[in-house]
Amino acid sequence: MRGLNTLTRWLLAGEWRAHPMRAFLAVVAIAVGVAMGFAIHLINAAAFNEFSAAVKSIAGQADLQVTGSESSFDEKLYPSLAQRPGVAAASPVLQVQAVVPGAAQSLLVLGVDTLRAIDVSPDLVGVPREGHLEDTLADDTIFLSPAASEWLRTRTSGTLTLRAGLEELRLRVAGSVQGTRPGQRLGIMDIGAAQWRFHGLGQLTRIDLKLSPGVNRTVFRDQLQRDLDRASPGAFHVAEPNDPNAESRTNTMSRAYRVNLTVLALVALFTGAFLVFSTQALSVVRRRSQFALLRVLGLEPLQLVRQVVVEGAVLGLAGAALGIAGGYGLAALVLRFFGGDLGGGYFPGVRPEVQFDVAGAIIYFVLGFGVALLGCLAPAFEAARAAPAVALKSGSTDAALEKLARAWPALACLGLGAALTAAPPVAGLPIFGYLAIALMLIGGIALMPRFAAVTFKALQRVGAPFAHAHMPPALALVLARLANASGQAAIALGGVLSSFALMVAMAIMVASFRVSVDDWLAQVLPADLYARSAASGNTAAIDPEGQRAIAATPGVARVHFLRIRPIQLDPARPPVALLARSVDPQAPGHSMPMVGKTIEVPPGAMPAWVSEAMVDLYGARVGEHIELPVGGKLHAFTVAGVWRDYARQSGAVNINLDDYRRLSGDMDVSDAAIWVARGATAAQVRARIAQLPFGRALEFSEPGEIRAVSLAIFDRSFAVTYLLEAIAIAIGMSGVAATFSAQTLARAKEFGMLRHVGVTRGQVLALLAIEGSALTAIGIVCGFALGFVISLVLVFVVNPQSFHWTMQLHMPWRLLVAVAAALLAASAVTALVSGRYALSGGPIRAVREDW
Repeated sequence: MRGLNTLTRWLLAGEWRAHPMRAFLAVVAIAVGVAMGFAIHLINAAAFNEFSAAVKSIAGQADLQVTGSESSFDEKLYPSLAQRPGVAAASPVLQVQAVVPGAAQSLLVLGVDTLRAIDVSPDLVGVPREGHLEDTLADDTIFLSPAASEWLRTRTSGTLTLRAGLEELRLRVAGSVQGTRPGQRLGIMDIGAAQWRFHGLGQLTRIDLKLSPGVNRTVFRDQLQRDLDRASPGAFHVAEPNDPNAESRTNTMSRAYRVNLTVLALVALFTGAFLVFSTQALSVVRRRSQFALLRVLGLEPLQLVRQVVVEGAVLGLAGAALGIAGGYGLAALVLRFFGGDLGGGYFPGVRPEVQFDVAGAIIYFVLGFGVALLGCLAPAFEAARAAPAVALKSGSTDAALEKLARAWPALACLGLGAALTAAPPVAGLPIFGYLAIALMLIGGIALMPRFAAVTFKALQRVGAPFAHAHMPPALALVLARLANASGQAAIALGGVLSSFALMVAMAIMVASFRVSVDDWLAQVLPADLYARSAASGNTAAIDPEGQRAIAATPGVARVHFLRIRPIQLDPARPPVALLARSVDPQAPGHSMPMVGKTIEVPPGAMPAWVSEAMVDLYGARVGEHIELPVGGKLHAFTVAGVWRDYARQSGAVNINLDDYRRLSGDMDVSDAAIWVARGATAAQVRARIAQLPFGRALEFSEPGEIRAVSLAIFDRSFAVTYLLEAIAIAIGMSGVAATFSAQTLARAKEFGMLRHVGVTRGQVLALLAIEGSALTAIGIVCGFALGFVISLVLVFVVNPQSFHWTMQLHMPWRLLVAVAAALLAASAVTALVSGRYALSGGPIRAVREDW
């Protein structure tokens, strides 16, 4: 055994000394895939955990929380809960996202009853300056967490300006909130002051309950929920602060986004696995005679298998270890400089720090190590199965790759992949869609040997009548070799196919999404000018007087107003956006990009138009009824149509503004779409509205500005996608270079023989350049076909199942042509460089093994 270990180390060291760059590329490919996947895992885990912890910290020590299906509810519920048997203390809370003038994000402000909150959530009580205890109950004070003070650059006794309606609200910073988590931006006010200042008199967001000792929390919760449902069906939800539904809502918001990013990272890992396969396969083919000699000298087949597997395993161990270390470092850098959103915007207001996840590290380490082992198993068994007598003969290398030409496994993978595209999502994720893509990739790569053989033999037959008279000798030799040695060609083709197919699929998907978003914006932005009370937060609104003033402004032809409110239809899911605006039931397409048929609701029924996500998540079908909480009660609406909404993946419902106002009594609006009268310009109308008493509180945008900002946000959200796509392309091109280099060097004897019979050095180099270009061209054609099919799965299966919206197919021809040209150039240059090295030894030394 000791001698065998020495032999293993000797063969491994010799191989790496002879071809260090090939081993280095394989290790880097695995390391990049593992690092990207592990980094995304750590970033999302840190952001999710910190966000969940911040949400729980707001609840303090409450046993139960009562919340409404709408953003607020009448405070009349509070006395009955405070006096309910079994309740030791009840703390009313008004929670608002206060608009900060000039800031892109809002500030979370909690209005609390200090005397009640001390018993339920003592950490969320403001700490006033010494000698100023009265500031706790003052109507013009606010207490800020350290992170909020740092963000807003305010100090104790300073002034903070917030937005309430269309007015600016100035508050004194009277102290700090010490019980918050690092990075948590939070403000605390007296509940009465918060209700008054933010125009929410008589309104609460939730009621925190602390139960008496000995009370069974579960029994109490269930009974309270039943009592509330009897009094106001669907209006209230009772849950524990650590309720799994709360974490499920947070998890669901970002799950599809992070899963798609993780799959993209695994694409790089898959490409690395193929690079290991090509490296080991060509290494085994090149050393076929060496292994045969070892067999003759007494090395057992299983020992030979172990030798090849050990070589791949060492590559996997090195790559996986480097990937884990690199992933941790990358996650730390991203969290430090960019935050935990990864461009998705799912975790605002937190500052997470990376924590090393042992379980996640083990999983990704095993993935990296496993793909390296899988990549070397087939070459290992081929080396063991080869008959020593045959393998010792020169020219037997192509026989080692004959089994790659079997077509039935490839066709089976392609067929199974096509069948899986019809499968439904699993737990809201397109698991079968991802499996279909993996099977299509494997099937496409496995089909390359047969396709290469058929293609090049057909080209040889077509060119045979012209071979002697018209065809250049180099081209004739290329066709002859590729037609009769398709196995080695297939390995190079597989590298081109995998990298180019994945690039094509991702490029088409991202381009389709981007173009669809651009077209969607053009449909949802028909007006000439848009005004809104605030970009974020829920404390700013345009009151009826402001609406009338905007409509009466000179140069305004007509105005459509919009009110957006969150509603909770399912406690386990994120809130749904309720949009109230004027919609023509006869032509809803003028207000929304409709998908499919629309209907006219019966007389007396209230119409609602739901987004595609509502169909998937809540089963809202055209013609059926849906109950929505408006004005503290559930009201039945008839689904009149489905529209496409790229802004809210958790669902949105459009109802008529008149219906909303009649049911809720809320006359405020959030946005105004303004059409300019003939003879006026958007700039003129914008200036006139800005001169109104409340004009400075409005934010104005023209359709072009909104589209530019939205597409910039889109590009930022997909920045990680672009990076992962570029990495996969780089790894694929490295694999192509390594494969061509290995094949060229392995054919040194062939080139020596050609030189021996009179073929010049320039003709051999031309032969290599033509061969490399021909192989790459076929790989590009097949890669485009396979990538196009995979893009259809991404666009029409994975994307709708992940985000619950559809899109149109768009082809980014410029990008595809540019990458194809780069691959062609890279393959030709690599073939030439490798050929010059292979020809540097002279023809006699190259063929001396046959003497």
